[in-house]
Amino acid sequence: MESVPTSPAGPIPYTGCSLDRAAQMRSDPAWVAARLLDRQTRFVPVWNNRNLVSDPDRPQPCFLMGEQASLALELADEVVLLGLQDGAAIFAIDLSPLEEVEAHQAVGDGATFRDLREVGPNMAQGDGALMAYARALVHWHGHHQYCPRCGQPNESKDAGFARICCGRQCGTTQFPRTDPAVIMLVHDGGEHCVLGRHARFPPGMHSTLAGFVEPGECLEEAVVREVKEEVGITVPLEGVRYFASQPWPFPASLMLGFHAACECLPLTVDEAELVGARWFHRDELLNAPGDETLSLPRKDSIARKLIEAWLHGQA
Repeated sequence: MESVPTSPAGPIPYTGCSLDRAAQMRSDPAWVAARLLDRQTRFVPVWNNRNLVSDPDRPQPCFLMGEQASLALELADEVVLLGLQDGAAIFAIDLSPLEEVEAHQAVGDGATFRDLREVGPNMAQGDGALMAYARALVHWHGHHQYCPRCGQPNESKDAGFARICCGRQCGTTQFPRTDPAVIMLVHDGGEHCVLGRHARFPPGMHSTLAGFVEPGECLEEAVVREVKEEVGITVPLEGVRYFASQPWPFPASLMLGFHAACECLPLTVDEAELVGARWFHRDELLNAPGDETLSLPRKDSIARKLIEAWLHGQA
């Protein structure tokens, strides 16, 4: 049985994908072609960053196989090898150029394309991880159609794990990338922590601070910088402690979670980043009503795991 990455607050959503990524086989065109024709091969459709799932109330990934997959394969914009499971190949197929009606006709009845952020919290650990993996790779292909060096079109290679420039004098190769971002729960080592609000949050929701890692800084330095920029307090480097990481394909991040301890000082909120932030008492969050007055982040987010770990004395 595959192990699943965990934190003090439990398994991290969108981790634990059990596939063998078959890195040694991707560059063998004959092997890849044979897998595409294999009736045991499963295909994971993605349309406009949405995954194909069954009943949204009990969501499970919907795979296409054999004849059922033929139309979708014919219409797919990209076909990307995800890996092997129990010896059978799994590919992601991108149907994004199609109209919604056409996309549903291509995959048949009995399933619907849904935003993973809606259904992911109710999916099994491995299923959510597989859907996140497929979504991330399809998104990368859709946003890297041209060479960043010369501007010429590029094409997929190595079963979708690279793109190479078609320009004769260029030939630049790109590989799938993910953007590292630090996400941190600042606390005072006692009963208070800092949560903030972005304008895009639902009413009442407060979450941890976060930001992208910049060139020339380590992760701990990124934590210190982001906290200083967003709420105006200085976290000592020795107060920064790693928690866990999470792939977050919305659209293309790797969230690196930390707890950060510092004095409970007044905050100076950067209003260009946040609409508000303040220190919360532990009891206030333990008794949060989960409505428009006060609610915590999504259950599938590492932000929620960071808060839950601290609330239960595991920071």
